[in-house]
Amino acid sequence: MAKGAYIHSDQGGHYTSPVYQKLVKKFRLGQSMSRRGNCWDNAPQESFFGHFKDLAGIKSCETLEELKQEVKAAIHYYNHYRYQWNMKKMTPVQYRNHLLKVA
Repeated sequence: MAKGAYIHSDQGGHYTSPVYQKLVKKFRLGQSMSRRGNCWDNAPQESFFGHFKDLAGIKSCETLEELKQEVKAAIHYYNHYRYQWNMKKMTPVQYRNHLLKVA
């Protein structure tokens, strides 16, 4: 796992179950959860995964290696080529670099 990696979720029963909590600890992930009853906390993640499912051809993968490559390609496209209306019509990488320049 990547050092400092986090997993974000709502407070659904499957995310708060002891089995899931053990797996989070086993893989040394940090965990953040939305506030109870506040769907806006999870909105950025829901938006990303909605777009991710549109970009990635995961159903066509037959091996784990193909799946890893598909995920990597979809995230690369999202970060470097997919313009975001709420980021001044820049890609996430362009917007990050813009913010670093003006900071």
